[in-house]
Amino acid sequence: MTTSTEPSAEEGPKASNMRSLSRALEVFAELQRAERPQRLSDLAKACGMSLPTTLRILRVLQDFGMVSQTDKSYRIGPAVLPAARSFLENDPLVVSARPVLQQVASQTGLTASLYTRLGFERILVARVDGEAPLRYDLPLGKRLPLTLGAAGKILLASASDDELQQVVAAAIAGGQEGAAFTVESLRSRLPEPSADYAYSADERATGVVSVAVAVPNRLGRPSESISLTSPVEAASEATLKAGVPELRRAAGRLSELLEGSVY
Repeated sequence: MTTSTEPSAEEGPKASNMRSLSRALEVFAELQRAERPQRLSDLAKACGMSLPTTLRILRVLQDFGMVSQTDKSYRIGPAVLPAARSFLENDPLVVSARPVLQQVASQTGLTASLYTRLGFERILVARVDGEAPLRYDLPLGKRLPLTLGAAGKILLASASDDELQQVVAAAIAGGQEGAAFTVESLRSRLPEPSADYAYSADERATGVVSVAVAVPNRLGRPSESISLTSPVEAASEATLKAGVPELRRAAGRLSELLEGSVY
């Protein structure tokens, strides 16, 4: 007896709907990554879709307020704000992290930040400023590479070569790294196997130093990290690394709080 691999009449439309949803979310994510409004042709090229398909998706997203259009360019729309507000006010990770970050920033005098991994990127979900202001604006919700910066690298410390290859491919495709970027060059950036923290200087932003540890996860590999960041003139590498024990305690505390919540 053979089993047909063809979708049934009922499964066909469902599969098509899911494919359409996936494509729409891909276009939406690409707009999130963009630093400025995007033209239709640029979005279609970045997402590997035809112009008509991309345009249909954008029109649907516009209908729901997820995308806005000015002239011939598209950008994220106002409907994302209620969703962002709900996340910041109700997500257990953010709610639990605020007092933890406040304490570590107060004790070290450095900017404390919490990142969560999303695919092959990381997102800033909470931050408490230190005594020395940073030289750049990094708003909540910003998508950042895993390949640059202490907070990203620590989340890749125990990754396999296969996973790193996917990270490398995504970084190159997203324009975060050059075509010559390899698994070997990424490995050279990551912490030593015996280290439980990552350090970076002048990697993602010039004149900025950072150190990060992963938030323990009893259910699997860590998907969050806490970092301390400072302008280079306000803190040395030794100063940053001296804050690692405090970061470890903060990460452990946050992990305990999350285990006690519905997360």
